[in-house]
Amino acid sequence: MSAFVGKYAEELIKNAKYIATPGKGILAADESTGTIGKRLASINVENIESNRQALRELLFTSPNALSFLSGVILFEETLYQKTSDGKPFVEVLQENNVIPGIKVDKGTVEIAGTNGETTTQGFDSLESRCQQYYKAGARFAKWRAVLKIGPNEPSELSIQQNAQGLARYAIICQENGLVPIVEPEVLTDGPHDIKQCAAVTETVLAAVYKALNDHHVLLEGTLLKPNMVTPGSDSPKVSPQVIAEYTVAALRRTVPPAVPGIVFLSGGQSEEEATLNLDAMNKLDVLKPWTLSFSFGRALQQSTLKTWGGKKENVAKAQQAFLLRCKANSDATLGKYTGGSARGLASESLFVKGYMY
Repeated sequence: MSAFVGKYAEELIKNAKYIATPGKGILAADESTGTIGKRLASINVENIESNRQALRELLFTSPNALSFLSGVILFEETLYQKTSDGKPFVEVLQENNVIPGIKVDKGTVEIAGTNGETTTQGFDSLESRCQQYYKAGARFAKWRAVLKIGPNEPSELSIQQNAQGLARYAIICQENGLVPIVEPEVLTDGPHDIKQCAAVTETVLAAVYKALNDHHVLLEGTLLKPNMVTPGSDSPKVSPQVIAEYTVAALRRTVPPAVPGIVFLSGGQSEEEATLNLDAMNKLDVLKPWTLSFSFGRALQQSTLKTWGGKKENVAKAQQAFLLRCKANSDATLGKYTGGSARGLASESLFVKGYMY
């Protein structure tokens, strides 16, 4: 066990385990100012702080929705924002037994000498930022690494750069009291089939856990945020059961049982697809030593956003849509989702080619 995280070891383990409570998951509301701008533009709402605050307030004050969440990932701006009647968002979450988290990476940058592959930046002042975020109430963090499937991708260089980066981020977080969510996302872009996605996902996860071990990361105080194993975006779709079998097999081969929870990203799937796939995994009758849950951004917010449209008079209706998705995904973490909460909006594809945060 790492000597460095000794001071926080018990707290990290306790928080990671709590976030991985079956029946609960994570709302990723950590869109950067640019990304939230794209979301707001889709409903013709201006990207100014008051509108960003209003959307987050709508989500965080949705009656009953937070009972299905164990964590919310915030962007730095949001970590310090308050509700319209002056209560810090962090307090709203804490009072509802939801742990505030924080996005700490600074986006991706191309790796020179590769065919457009990337590594993630954000190590500058990461330690002091983690200390500030901890003081502000954050207890977990997120860092996204991105890998792509191509004729020669992901390259060994890209796999190693991203695995090392995730491990370095993870140990810095743990030394400063934050549970690191380790997010190696294999993008769905491309014509590859599900078998190729499975092979790449296994290779990437194996490299990531080797790196986490080398950096003495306390696995009990971490969470994994992987992609689901699916066919590429230009490939024919397969059933949730097939996705579940391939995804769980890849995880069983690579993720140590010490990790308390795996919280999937939705990666541009429609709200309904993401829920059905998660449900199918939890219905699978094989040994799964970790909780399988969600850390969804678009797949929890899309129909809420469209219903809201930036109008005060639509807030209650939008909160109802949000509650519906939170409840659906909570059921899916227990393998008890019966489907059908998808009306029009929830079945819209959220795929964006070359998606950037």
